[in-house]
Amino acid sequence: MKRVLSTHLLSNHRLTVAALNRIMAAGIPAVELFCARQHLDYRDQSQVRELAYWFQDSELQVHAVHAPMFTDDVWGRSGPQSVISITQTARAARIAAVEEIKRAIEIAELIPFRYLIQHIGVAGEEYQDAKAEAAFSALEELIVFARQRGVEILLENIPNAFSSARRLLQFLDVTHLDLHFVFDVGHANMGEGVDAAFSLMRERIRSTHVHDNDGQSDGHLVPLVSPGGTVDWPRTMRSLASRGDQYPLVLELKDTPEVKHPIETALESFEKLESLLA
Repeated sequence: MKRVLSTHLLSNHRLTVAALNRIMAAGIPAVELFCARQHLDYRDQSQVRELAYWFQDSELQVHAVHAPMFTDDVWGRSGPQSVISITQTARAARIAAVEEIKRAIEIAELIPFRYLIQHIGVAGEEYQDAKAEAAFSALEELIVFARQRGVEILLENIPNAFSSARRLLQFLDVTHLDLHFVFDVGHANMGEGVDAAFSLMRERIRSTHVHDNDGQSDGHLVPLVSPGGTVDWPRTMRSLASRGDQYPLVLELKDTPEVKHPIETALESFEKLESLLA
């Protein structure tokens, strides 16, 4: 499977061409760009254009862009009004969320990418039919907007009542939306289990998020490197490799002080994961 590194690993810092150069120099061929205003500010045309100029002459590819989750630059700590969610039942709030996500999709006009990674709701959110209908309305609009820019929207399994593997399939069945998935290993480990989620999602998986946790908190630990992980990586890697032509191996790791050399640590994890298939 192709190696891809999510810039989530650097998300507490502004994304610069220097950071991208380090990723490319490490031999990683592609990235998933993480939209967070303190990192990649999708509203800041000067930052987007600077990165676009660099990518034009670079061998590093952009596999995907992760849709923004907050409008602020402090992970939503400025207040609930900063949360970007397509399950907003109030029309004005939902329109505002859709407009924010469109700004991220517009990156493709300068930096071409194939997939936009999108959540339905936020972590821990309880299910309501009205919220599911809101998500459907938002996605209908976003799918058209993205398609016009050569982008496909992928839905991610996240720890809430809308986004388990089974719920995502039910959502597609009810809405008749023809969407594919991002299979998040860490989130599956917190929910129905990696094996069960993969079995349900596998036909529609087009990308992955690979990270570890303790089974309860979303730690985004480094697989086979960070202590405290509980994912069965030999079994998981065999499952992922069974359909590896459908998707790359995307490491989505947390930016923490404990990870002193993030890119080198990511490389170590890639090598250890791949060695399980040797």
